[in-house]
Amino acid sequence: MRKKKIIIIGAGPGGLAAGLLLSSKGHNVTIYEKKPYVGGRNSSFNLGNYTFDLGPTFFLMPKLLEDIFIEAGERLDEHINLMEINPMYRLKFYGIDDFNPYSHSKKFLMYGEMEKIFPYSSRAYDRYIKSEERKFSKLEPCLKVPYLSLIDYLKPNFLKALPYLDAHKSIYDVLGGYYKEEELKLAFTFQAKYIGMSPWVAPGTFSIISYLEHRYGVFHVEGGLNKLSKSMGELIEKRGGKIIFDTPVKEIIFKDSVAQSIILENGDAVEADHIIINADFSTAMKNLIPEKLRKKYSNENLERKRYSCSTFMLYLGVDKIYKNIPHHNIIFAKDYKKNVKNISENKDIGGDFSFYVQNPSVIDHTLAPEGKSSIYVLVPVANNSSKIDWELEKDDFVQLLLDKLEKIGEFKGIRDHIEELRVITPKDWEMEYDVYRGSVFNLSHTVMQMLWFRPHNKLEGYKNLFIVGGGTHPGSGLPTIYCSAKIVADLIEKIG
Repeated sequence: MRKKKIIIIGAGPGGLAAGLLLSSKGHNVTIYEKKPYVGGRNSSFNLGNYTFDLGPTFFLMPKLLEDIFIEAGERLDEHINLMEINPMYRLKFYGIDDFNPYSHSKKFLMYGEMEKIFPYSSRAYDRYIKSEERKFSKLEPCLKVPYLSLIDYLKPNFLKALPYLDAHKSIYDVLGGYYKEEELKLAFTFQAKYIGMSPWVAPGTFSIISYLEHRYGVFHVEGGLNKLSKSMGELIEKRGGKIIFDTPVKEIIFKDSVAQSIILENGDAVEADHIIINADFSTAMKNLIPEKLRKKYSNENLERKRYSCSTFMLYLGVDKIYKNIPHHNIIFAKDYKKNVKNISENKDIGGDFSFYVQNPSVIDHTLAPEGKSSIYVLVPVANNSSKIDWELEKDDFVQLLLDKLEKIGEFKGIRDHIEELRVITPKDWEMEYDVYRGSVFNLSHTVMQMLWFRPHNKLEGYKNLFIVGGGTHPGSGLPTIYCSAKIVADLIEKIG
């Protein structure tokens, strides 16, 4: 088979995974990245001597990336140091003791933790694992193949999975049904936030996210999850591929249904046999493809689509280690349902909100100087459709968040120990990182934006234009982004 010239627009995790697979098969791969580093939202940055992951901090289902590395002739564990975290996280609810769930590999510890906080609940946990295991076994094959035609719904794997989709229910309906206590229901449904949605709105299909955590564990990568992307970038270059930094792509040039070349911001034209888009989906459609050539994704149609929430980020370099606070912490609003409803309805979140804190320096000493900590705080908030003026609100919100960190999160006196501080608002996500509406989890995962209804991995109407990342099938989050990369690499190999 003739080796192809492949251009990838963007060095995010999906573009890197696709580039690794295709370069390992001998194809001529060039990635054009507008930033001076790899990873996109899976990158890192430094504040003084402190290192932070920009985006993802939970690593689930490492086997998906391990399989990509194996296909590329490598071993993931030779390039990164993977650390399983148990308990997986601390869940802090209003009015009850902290709940610290363990993965299923420590199920007897999990039974004990459940019975301590929620008596007589551990049998329900067993039912949950068995039922969701059966569901995942049916759904997993559907996540690894493209949906390019409605005929794909008639394939055996999908027909077998159909009774398990639970698309007519919400995640809360599916998983809440196992448990009696409201807090326990939330402990197994808050994971809807990983796709930027409310558990009362997200389709029940995604109950498998919670299952993946419990069944296969939650992992940290020494040095941060950014090491995943950096390792792939290094291996692409080792195989003769190129990653060209500080080089924005201005436009894709078409002849009929063929994407012939790209135009760089400096005016240079570069031809390719195949082009893979790994930029934020809606931003890429508006900026890279002339509107007259994308009727299905016209500006008007993009505006009408549903988008995920955004996040308000606070990164703190502090001159102490909070040794008694776990690696992952989720602090729930007193009225969690109202909180997530306000976010989904694009309202100001007010004083009662939920937030997540990563305290990685308790297990990883590479991220901060000795005796100090890199602390990462994320607040789910409405995307920029809300019209919240974050320039006006930012400073007050930082102070409110620090109050909650000290009083509720138990990071006592943290204000007195801050050496470095950075804030990223939804406006920053949009303006600095080209995230459409600041929706960091991309297109919302509604029933009408899943599978065939989601932008296709091989973009409709074009012979050689592909998409990887959270805006295409199977969806947002590192595991599914890696799946999108494998799907696209396989499609290109099949086309030849």
